[in-house]
Amino acid sequence: MNEEITRLLLVRHAHNDYLDTGRLAGRTPGVHLNEKGRHQAQALAARLAGTQITAIYSSPLERARETGEPVAAALGLPIQVLEDLNETDCGDWTGQAINELTKSDLWQKMQIYPSGVAHPGGEGIAAVQARMVRSLEIIRAAHPGGVILIVSHADPLKAALAYYTGLHIDLFQRLVLDPASLSELAFTPQGPRLMRCNDTAHLA
Repeated sequence: MNEEITRLLLVRHAHNDYLDTGRLAGRTPGVHLNEKGRHQAQALAARLAGTQITAIYSSPLERARETGEPVAAALGLPIQVLEDLNETDCGDWTGQAINELTKSDLWQKMQIYPSGVAHPGGEGIAAVQARMVRSLEIIRAAHPGGVILIVSHADPLKAALAYYTGLHIDLFQRLVLDPASLSELAFTPQGPRLMRCNDTAHLA
C-alpha cells in the first residue's frame, strides 16, 4: 500500500422505488433498496471483492447503508455511519412532486445559481458541499494510504467532486452519478486527482 496516496471510492446508493415516483426523496426515512437495487449492490460487492478496502463509511439513510452491506459482508468490515454523508435536507420540498417544483421561481434560481439559494426550510448546496468536504477530510486523515469506500447520495457526492476537481459549485449539476455508480478520488502529494467518475461497468 502506497502511504503517500489515499483513495476514496465514492458510491451513490443503489436503485429504490422512490426514484421512480417523480418525487423529491431528500431525507425521507424508510426508503429501502428494491430488487434492482439489491442486485446492483451485489454487483458492486463482486467488483470490489479483490480491492484492499481499509474502511467503509455510509450516510445514515437506509438506501445508502443497504448499498454498502454486501461489500461489508464480503470483506468482513463494519459500516461506519457519518451524519455529514447524509442526503441534502430538502426541507419543505421533501416528498413533493418534482414536476410541480420545477414551476417555481426558486427551483429555477436553484438551477442557475445553486450556491446562492437553499431549499425552503432546508439546505443549500454550499452547505452540503462544506459538510461533505469536512467529512471526507476527516475520513482520509484517519486512513492515510488506505482505500476507503464511501456510500452517499447524488448531489452531496457531486458537490464533493466539484470541490476536489476545481469545478465551480454553480456548475455541479454538469456531473452525473447514476445509482450504484463508482467514482474515485486519489489524494497524492501533488493534490487530489479524479481517477474515475460515474463508473457503472459492474452493472448490467
